Amino acid sequence: MSGSEALAVRFEAHREHLRGVAFRLLGSLDEADDAVQLAWLRADRADLGDVTNLAGWLTTVVARISLDLLRARRSRGEEPASAVEPRGGVEPEAEAVLAESVGLAVLVVLDRLTPAERVAFVLHDVFALPFDEIAVVVGRSTAASKKLASRARGRVRGAPATGDRTALARNHAVVEAFLSAARDGDLDALIEVLAPDVVRRADRFAAPPGAAAEIRGARAVAEATALNAYRISVAEVVLVDGEPGVVVAPRGRLLLVLSMTVREGRIVAYDVVGDPVRLARISLALDPGRGN
Repeated sequence: MSGSEALAVRFEAHREHLRGVAFRLLGSLDEADDAVQLAWLRADRADLGDVTNLAGWLTTVVARISLDLLRARRSRGEEPASAVEPRGGVEPEAEAVLAESVGLAVLVVLDRLTPAERVAFVLHDVFALPFDEIAVVVGRSTAASKKLASRARGRVRGAPATGDRTALARNHAVVEAFLSAARDGDLDALIEVLAPDVVRRADRFAAPPGAAAEIRGARAVAEATALNAYRISVAEVVLVDGEPGVVVAPRGRLLLVLSMTVREGRIVAYDVVGDPVRLARISLALDPGRGN
């Protein structure tokens, strides 16, 4: 077996790990596969005689490539390559399964970070890379890399609108109950979690064609929600401007935000936001109630 063939065998042993790293960094299976392929090309051309930890070396290379892709995407104001339509080599179902395994809410919140913050946070908090190695990837000092990860961690976790953890947990449970009932198409359970005079508003990007922008009353809102249960199937609870709400995120790409108002154990109002300008202004973070 030639040296190149032996390296190929060793590389394949690490491919799925590298793909997982790249997907968490990029949020796109197309781009993740591109990053892994570029890493292979660099490995095949490099002198690896002094490399004792091939997995670590490859992880660093994939992270650097991913950081470059994130920066290029951000400078062009683009979405990830698969946010609209995956390319030929990637099945949408495969990306959906991977996104579910990572967590739709996690991917949505990671998209709010700067490229360097995302890389520092994912490499340290998810893959436990030491900060001296992360510093090489992001081109900062070790201390600066620690600050990047810390800042990212604060943005990912967010700040609840209230310091009352008990109230936050209660409201989270109400929103989870809403999602569960919507997924099951259970009208009675939906009505139970909605206030009798609940109001649901949807902007023009979120309301289905011909649908009313505003609906009032528990039964009417429950029926409208049940009709859109397919959207709820790709939804998770997050903090929306500090309160438990919902993101709808097929394959981890933000489509809609449901901003909920909960009082005395019931949802009294919720807004469905699909306007890209409004979505960009909404603060999103992982809800402590979901166990992250």
